[in-house]
Amino acid sequence: MGHLEPFNGRRVVANSNSGDSVVDRILRLIAAFPEGVTALQLSELAARAELPLTTAHRLVRQLAGHGLLDVGPGGSVSLGLRLWELANRSSPTLELRQAALPFMEDIQQVLNQNVNLAVLDGWEALFVERLSRRGSVANRAQVAGRMPVHVSSAGLVLMANQPRAVQAEYLEGFSDPTGRLAVADLRALLGEAVHQGYAQLAGVVDPDTWGIAVPVLDRRKRAVAALGVVVPLREVRLQALVPALQTAARGIGRRLGEPREAPAFHSTESM
Repeated sequence: MGHLEPFNGRRVVANSNSGDSVVDRILRLIAAFPEGVTALQLSELAARAELPLTTAHRLVRQLAGHGLLDVGPGGSVSLGLRLWELANRSSPTLELRQAALPFMEDIQQVLNQNVNLAVLDGWEALFVERLSRRGSVANRAQVAGRMPVHVSSAGLVLMANQPRAVQAEYLEGFSDPTGRLAVADLRALLGEAVHQGYAQLAGVVDPDTWGIAVPVLDRRKRAVAALGVVVPLREVRLQALVPALQTAARGIGRRLGEPREAPAFHSTESM
């Protein structure tokens, strides 16, 4: 641990001997919660964040004092509502989600399929909204979940619509941990997505599902998101799915940047 130094009347931990700052350790602590897990015991949280137990205890106590973490019965630790509030107050995806939700609801009603909305973050598709159909196939695209570009139709269609320099950098550093997809195959998939105006992947994440996604273009014709559906293999109807998705994507693109009143409350997922 580093030594303590005064700062604006408070005492904060300076950089540790290992070179990580207070911010580094706080981010590791917050990011240590795995997907789908709402609470962890302090010892497990410290281990996952690779922090000494005493350091984790002190940081948790300080963050809980600001509402960013909650400490429950038995010492369990969970993410606090204040963290969610701050993240959503000025999130760059807030306008996108507000613009997209009405169209996503229409798609779900018309096609009766799982619908998702993703943005590109590095070499991954980050899913910012999802609507699920009760009783349908498993939808692996969780809200705030990520998938590598090459295993999701959303990731492929987003990368296919990036500038050539971005694509070249991505392809240069690409490697498939499974060894099943070569760079030449990935380049062909990206070219196909550009030519067709949509990307499709069958049985990659789940053997029984087919993912189809189209780009959402803003007024400058930049691909700012991907709108997609996840359907059972037996229900794939590209002649119906793709035009509906493209019409919805154009509608979302037109709404981006428009002044709107405060939206009514929507759940992040409709079951």
